[in-house]
This record gives sequence, structure tokens and C-alpha cells, in this order.
Amino acid sequence: MKIGVLSDTHLTGYDGRLKEIAEGPFGDCDMILHAGDIVAEGVLEVFGTKDVYAVRGNMDVLSLQRQLPEKLVVSASGLRIGIMHGWGGPFGIEKRILNEFSDIDCLVYGHTHHAVNKTVDGLLIFNPGSATGRTMGRKNSVGILEIADHKIRGRIIKLA
Repeated sequence: MKIGVLSDTHLTGYDGRLKEIAEGPFGDCDMILHAGDIVAEGVLEVFGTKDVYAVRGNMDVLSLQRQLPEKLVVSASGLRIGIMHGWGGPFGIEKRILNEFSDIDCLVYGHTHHAVNKTVDGLLIFNPGSATGRTMGRKNSVGILEIADHKIRGRIIKLA
């Protein structure tokens, strides 16, 4: 199974860069995860009929904040992926978010605009960075999670 992961798009409407992501690195993905700060309704329609799971971020419009959960656990090929945007400063963010979940195989988060792909005590901790928002000097990025043989691996893709 191949899962496209993005966060912090910060878009107020249709954007050609997001369409390029949907057709390029996410073109053959089975599922899409968005870790918040979508910002406006309709942005995720670019993924068409793919299964899209999203959580709310601190910059999302009120209507999205009402529609989307603060956190979510998605099952994929028998593994559990916890998704949450995050809050506060970057120091200690992973620990704060991890305290919100139990019994997950992967944590996906956003908020920091900084890509992370690491395994700690058998748990994959994954932040795709910011797909189209400000990156504070870093390149925009998205991620891919691949599940095979009951194992999950992450990969960060830097965007042009």
C-alpha cells in the first residue's frame, strides 16, 4: 500500500502546485493523509476519488474546524496511523502529540513545516513538511508512506 502524506498547504483555493502533487508523486497512491492547515474548503477536491483523511489545523477556517477531527487513527494494511496537526512551539511537539495516542504504528503530524522521517522505539514518526506553505528557508515537501510485509516506511519528497 502506498499513502501520500501532506500538511500545511495553507491554500485559500485551487492551486496548480497541489494539482502537480496529486498527479505526480501522489498519482499512484492508494490513500491521502493531510495533517492539517488545509486552510479553506475545496482544497482537497484535487485528489478526486482517492480516499482522503484529514485533521484540522490551527489555521483552518471555522467551517473546516467544525468538519474535521482534531486527531484521527486510520487503519491501513493492518497498521494503525495516528494523525494530528500539533500545536505550540516545535520543541517537544512530538512528545505532546504522542501523549494523545496509544497503540499506533506510525504518527503523522504537521504544524512545524519541517520534514521528519525517523523511527523511535519501533514507531515511525513522520512529518511531511509543508507542501505549499511558507517553509522558512527550506524547500516545500510531501511524503510517501509505504506498507509491505506488515512494516511501514516513510520517504520525504522535496518539491521544486
